[in-house]
Amino acid sequence: MKEFSPKIIGFMCNWCSYAGADLAGISRIKYAPNLRIIRVLCSGRVDPYIVLTAFEKGADGVLVAGCHPGDCHYISGNYQAEKKVKTTRKILKKAKIDERRLGLEWISAAEGQRFADVVNEFTALIKKLGPLQAEPQMVKAAKEEVADFRIRWLVGKEIDLLEKGNVYGEDVLQEEFDKVMDDIIGTQFLRNSILAALEENPMSAKELAEKLGVPTDSVVENLIQLKRGQKVRLIEDHPLRYEVSTW
Repeated sequence: MKEFSPKIIGFMCNWCSYAGADLAGISRIKYAPNLRIIRVLCSGRVDPYIVLTAFEKGADGVLVAGCHPGDCHYISGNYQAEKKVKTTRKILKKAKIDERRLGLEWISAAEGQRFADVVNEFTALIKKLGPLQAEPQMVKAAKEEVADFRIRWLVGKEIDLLEKGNVYGEDVLQEEFDKVMDDIIGTQFLRNSILAALEENPMSAKELAEKLGVPTDSVVENLIQLKRGQKVRLIEDHPLRYEVSTW
C-alpha cells in the first residue's frame, strides 16, 4: 500500500517565518516536502474563511506561522492570529475535524532549523491523523460559521474587551467571553448545518434531527428562528417539511 503523503498548506508571515523558511533553504536544511507555502504580510491577516477553504479544497492540514509574541512587525498581528486560530479550532471541532490539523507556530527569521523541525513535526502529526475525511456539509457549515459577522466581531474585539472592558466600563473575564463565544458558535453552527442539509433535500424536523444527530427540540427551535429570518420556508405536505428559501 502506498504511504499516505499529506497535503499541507502553510501561511507564513513575510517578516519572520517566511524568512525562516528562506534561511532553511539557504542553509540546505532538509524538511518534509509536503508543505506548500503561501506568503502573507502578517499571520494576523490569515482569515479563518481562507483556512476552511484550504480544507474544503483538499488540504489535510494547515499551518499558520508568525513572529514570536512581542516581535510582530505590526505590533499585535500575531496576537490576532492566536485569537483567530483558537476560534477556528472550536469551529473545526464542531465540524468533526480534529483541531490539531490547524497548527500555529512562532518562528523568527533566524530560526531556519526550527522552521524545519516545526514542518517535520507537523507533517508527522498529519500523517498519524491520516487523510482528512470530513463531510462536505460539515465543512460548508463551518465556512458559513467563520463568515458570521458576530463571530468575526468578537474575535477582533477580544483583546480590547479583556483589557478595557465593555462599553459600560465593566470588566470582561476570559471565562465570560469564552462562554459567549461558545454559545454563538454552537447556535450558529447548528443553523448552518440545517441550511446545508436542506439545500440537498427538503426535510422534516425529525429527519433533520436524525441526520445531524441533535435533539429534535433543538432543531425545531432553530427552524423557527430561520423561518422568522426568511432563511427557510414550510412545504405544506405531510409530514411538514422545510426547504431553503429562494427569496
